[in-house]
Amino acid sequence: MAGALVPRLSAMARGEERAAWLFLTPSLVLFAVFTALPVIAAFFISFTHWDLFNPPKLALLDNYVALWNDPIFRQVLGNTGYYVLLAVPLQMLLGLLCALGLNRGVPGQAFFRVVYFLPVVTSTVAAGLVWAWLFNSNFGLINMGLSLFGVTDLPKWLVSSKWAMPAVIAVSVWQGLGYAMVLFLAGLQNIRQDIYEASALDGATGMRRLWHITLPLLSPMTFFVLIISIIGSFQVFELVYVMTKAGPSNATNTLVFFIYQNGFMFYQMGIASAAAMVLFLIVLTLTLVQYRLQDRWVHYD
Repeated sequence: MAGALVPRLSAMARGEERAAWLFLTPSLVLFAVFTALPVIAAFFISFTHWDLFNPPKLALLDNYVALWNDPIFRQVLGNTGYYVLLAVPLQMLLGLLCALGLNRGVPGQAFFRVVYFLPVVTSTVAAGLVWAWLFNSNFGLINMGLSLFGVTDLPKWLVSSKWAMPAVIAVSVWQGLGYAMVLFLAGLQNIRQDIYEASALDGATGMRRLWHITLPLLSPMTFFVLIISIIGSFQVFELVYVMTKAGPSNATNTLVFFIYQNGFMFYQMGIASAAAMVLFLIVLTLTLVQYRLQDRWVHYD
């Protein structure tokens, strides 16, 4: 009896495996066509000189050397690092604070969730156009509001090398904090209430419970939000394109915009592909480092 049951179970397992591959095949095909193959193609194109109109010519490491010696590319790397170092912590901190507030069961919680999450589903192009109007140094509402408070030295915002990037970062944080908030709120609601009840019996105050219970138990979600926020920040493009066109004087030029410029404005596909490979290596390295360091601060149940 048992001997007859084993082949039947094996046949069922094989059938389930075939069904799994059948359902996975469309996703795998789309991944291969639109992700894996373009990455592989970009890797090989980065070793060529190609302008889209003539056959590619072998360049070996010329494109990478050109990037290394290009002061604009070094400025772009600095701009991108500046953006990531400010946007990611601000987005995560504000998202966490909003999640902590909503997790207290405040009245109108559903309304506030919608309000905070609405920028996430708003078109980035539309949001960028509206914020570019708000940041306009001549008639923008932001400078009008600052003047009402007695500020005389009004920032030039999008036409100033000093203020253009902070303005883009502010809009990016505004648009992305709702997504971080939803993830943090899901993590907070996953923490068992009996842990808080036990800590209250031990006399733990609000801040001690936050530091010793909430943040450690929320660390897996914090790790996830950190990873996706870093990856997303390195890919910023739409806001830069709509609000500043990478200006003034490349003050807001980022890696993805630099790739777009060289590939589809200057038709230097080799340079663009080499920059894309640099971006890929930076994101991959940072992600692997985070995974290696997670044992030091991420606490799983």
